[in-house]
Amino acid sequence: MDRRDFVKGIAASSLVPAAFVEGDARLTERGERVTPAVRSHDDSDIVVEGLFAGAMRLSHLRGMQEGGVHCGVAGGPQDMNAFAAMLHFFDEFSDEVVLTRSVADIKAAHERGLVSNVFCWQAADALGSAFNSPLGNSRTALRAFHEIGLRQIGLCYNVTNPFGAGCLEPHMPLTRAGVRLVEEIHSLGLILDVGGHTGEQTSLDAIAISSGVPVICSHTNVAAIADNARCISDRVIDAIAGTGGVIGITAVNDFHVRGRGNTGSVPHIGIEEHVDQYDYIKNRVGVDHVGLGTDFVDGMPIPYGGGINTDIIPPDMVDEPWRFVRGFESIAELPNLIDGLRRRGWTDEEVRKAMGANFLRVYETVWGA
Repeated sequence: MDRRDFVKGIAASSLVPAAFVEGDARLTERGERVTPAVRSHDDSDIVVEGLFAGAMRLSHLRGMQEGGVHCGVAGGPQDMNAFAAMLHFFDEFSDEVVLTRSVADIKAAHERGLVSNVFCWQAADALGSAFNSPLGNSRTALRAFHEIGLRQIGLCYNVTNPFGAGCLEPHMPLTRAGVRLVEEIHSLGLILDVGGHTGEQTSLDAIAISSGVPVICSHTNVAAIADNARCISDRVIDAIAGTGGVIGITAVNDFHVRGRGNTGSVPHIGIEEHVDQYDYIKNRVGVDHVGLGTDFVDGMPIPYGGGINTDIIPPDMVDEPWRFVRGFESIAELPNLIDGLRRRGWTDEEVRKAMGANFLRVYETVWGA
C-alpha cells in the first residue's frame, strides 16, 4: 500500500478532511514540496493537538499533515531574537503552516488547507522575578508576549518558581506573585494551563481564583492509573472539568505505567492501554473534558546519556530514551488512536470532541470568537 492509498484509507474516518487526501500530499515521492490545494472544510472537523513538545518543526509538521491534524499547540520564544527565528520558519513554509492568534485564524487556515500553530509557554519562568522587587511595580512582561502571539501559558515546569510549585513539589501553594499572574492571564484572555507540570496544590489554588473561566491541562495522564509525578489526581481532573476545561492525554509510555519510586524497567504498552486514559476521563467527568495532548518530541535533540537534568526530570518520572505508546509513536499515527476509541464504542461525535472540538470550545470561550 503506498502513501496515497494509506491516506485514502484513513479518510474513511470522518475526522480526516479532503485536504489531506486526493491531490494534497505536500511531498512528492522525490521529497519535493508542493503547494496545498485550497479547499472548503467543515469547521467541526478541525483536529487539535493540544500540545506537542518543543516548537513547531518540519518533522512534526509533516507528521501532522500525514495524520490529519489541523492545529497544534507548541512552545514559542522567550525573547525577540528567538521570535524572529520562529517567524522565519513560518515564512519559509508559508504555503503549509501559519502562526495563529485566534479561533478565526485557525478556521481561516483550515479553510485554506493549512496547518495552524498556537504559541504557548509550558511555564512562566521567562517572566522572571523583577516584579517582586520592593521598588517598581507588580506588572510582568506578559502583555508584550500576548501582543506578539502568546495564547496559552503554564505556571511551573516540575519545580518551584516565583509563581508556585511544580509537580515534583505537589503540596506547595500558589504564591502571592502567582495570584497576580493568574489574574493577569485572565485579564489578557490567555488560556491558563495547570496540572501536569504544575503541582497539585498550586493548580487547585489557581483554579479556585479562575471563576467563570475554563482552565486546561494541556498534556498529562491519569494518576489513578499510574502514580507518576506528571500525572494528575482525580481532584485536579474534577476541578478542571468544573471550570469547563479540557485535559489533554499524552502518548508518553512511562506516564501510563511508571509510578513514583519506580526506576526499573516498565512495559511498553499499546493503543488499548492508551485508550484506557481517554475512557477514564470520559467516565469520570464526561467526554466534553478530554482532548489530545501528545507531548511528542520527534525531531528534537534530546540529550540522552547524561544530558538530562534529573533534578527536574527524575528517572522515576520517565526513563531514557523516552518512549511513546506502541502504535502511537508519532502524530502521523493518529488514525490508530481514532480506531482504538471506536473499538471501545466511542461515537463519531464523541471522537470529534476529543480530537479537537473540546479544545476549540475553550479557545473560543477564552479568546473570544
